[in-house]
Amino acid sequence: MRHNSGFSKIATLRVAALLASLCACPAAGMAAQCGSGPQGFDAWLQGFKSRAAAQGIKPETVSRALSGVTYDPTVIRLDRSQHSFKLSFQQFYARRVNGALINRGKSLMRTHRATLDRIEKRFGVPGAVIVAIWGLETHYGADASARYSILRSLATLAYDCRRSEFFTGQLLDAIRIVGRGDLSPSQLRGGWAGEIGQTQFLPTPYVRYAVDFDGNGHRDLVHSVPDILASTANFLASHGWQRGASWQPGSANYGVIGQWNKAEVYQRTIAAMATQLAGGG
Repeated sequence: MRHNSGFSKIATLRVAALLASLCACPAAGMAAQCGSGPQGFDAWLQGFKSRAAAQGIKPETVSRALSGVTYDPTVIRLDRSQHSFKLSFQQFYARRVNGALINRGKSLMRTHRATLDRIEKRFGVPGAVIVAIWGLETHYGADASARYSILRSLATLAYDCRRSEFFTGQLLDAIRIVGRGDLSPSQLRGGWAGEIGQTQFLPTPYVRYAVDFDGNGHRDLVHSVPDILASTANFLASHGWQRGASWQPGSANYGVIGQWNKAEVYQRTIAAMATQLAGGG
């Protein structure tokens, strides 16, 4: 989700769900080594490289991914300055969804109809739901920020003591993305807190749920629309999406939408926008 909405991925409890899953990860043991401020970052990074290799990541991959990475004080400032906004569903929906967003979504559904049909056949998730998420996250890719180096941001946040354990896991998985050839270090650019691509996957769900749907051998959630849409569907399917069932509030599928983002207004907005895209509202 975009940070300027007031409901960033890091600000929502969606992160807490990921934290719980990461606690069982071997990366948890790295959390004790952290710091505050740029002093000590370089020494920490050298130690991290050794520990990452001990997690089974090839040393040459670690070296390539983290080459030239430095501490980013801007990322720490952004992390400390997050705000929580209390908006009603009506206010949030009016702020995020308009006729242009709906019309663009319907046009893209026509353009990518064959791909969306293949996705629904495989994963059971209707195109309207996937396209609603795509539109809300980045205006169909138009707002997919590439301002920040993901690896630099995550290394900074993993070193910082506030949420070292969580971001250590994310950094390891970002390096794994490089290692399996999905994206190069220079292509791993996105949001300041590690969000990647047009539906804003963090590295851990990227590793777990990204799929190569265009058949080119890479899971590319930055450039490949088939991969982007299919991976979003795979996330929902993997969290229990029920084929052919309702996604309205109170339904099981609405609960699955809650796994994408824990903010109630965001869940309702996805459901309502998907209904409009499907022609039901």
